[in-house]
Amino acid sequence: MSGPVIDASANTLEGLVDLDRFPIHDLASSQGRQLVEACRAQLADDGCVVLERFVPEAVLARLEQETERLSPQAHYNQNETNPYNSDGDTSLPASHPKNRFDDRTNGFVAGDRIDDRTIIRQLYRHPQFQRFIASVVGMETIHEYADPLADLVVNVLREGCQHPWHYDTNEFIVTLMTRKAEAGGRFEYVPGIRSPEGENFQAVEAVLDGDTRELKSRDLQLGDLQVFFGRYSLHRVTPVVGERERHTVIFAYAKEPGFVGRPERARRIFGRMAPIHERMLREGEARRSDTLAD
Repeated sequence: MSGPVIDASANTLEGLVDLDRFPIHDLASSQGRQLVEACRAQLADDGCVVLERFVPEAVLARLEQETERLSPQAHYNQNETNPYNSDGDTSLPASHPKNRFDDRTNGFVAGDRIDDRTIIRQLYRHPQFQRFIASVVGMETIHEYADPLADLVVNVLREGCQHPWHYDTNEFIVTLMTRKAEAGGRFEYVPGIRSPEGENFQAVEAVLDGDTRELKSRDLQLGDLQVFFGRYSLHRVTPVVGERERHTVIFAYAKEPGFVGRPERARRIFGRMAPIHERMLREGEARRSDTLAD
């Protein structure tokens, strides 16, 4: 099935975004301002906003085919991880969140495998899309990652794969659902459970023990765009059930230009490093601006 022709060189979002419902090309208009205000209110309420069928109906099939074509290039990694992607701490009790490990099995297609002709790459780089995301998260500007592997990623979950309770390295994350699993693969989160001022280990431990009082979930559908403050909200994707893979595109942006992920993270997630990661190993890595555990 072929969709409408999309001119990558044109300065338009026509064909990439349902502009009638989401006028991100005209944020100064009354509709544009209302959209941004509604998104900001939802983010302030629980750290997550979902724009359903953000991509036009006519392009949904092409979008799904796009990540289906890319998915065989995913690097799968399986390990036992705690919510902080760190080693355990023997000085702490076994019940402490730092000592609570679960299976994580994920596939990731690296950014250098995603070419400029794809819908997802065009959307990621489009200045009007970036301006919209920046407005929603309350920033003047956002910047594309300088990391050639982690700037634009396709997350591939096949049967049995899951992403257990964790936090994101990014302060915020932008995702687009491009393929839904037969069952499972549900996104669950506890909004704002920690902050730059503290980890709130006691509350995290309660969630790991099964406390669902603050738990929220989203049943994401094909074409849904999600903006999520994943650095402060504990979250997971439940195990995928069935032969149909779950595909999610991750658009990675940073507050400052030049952001590159840590070399060991690249090696773990993508199975390799780019030259820029190798240079970081030789010259020393930059430190994070906050003191939260990763």
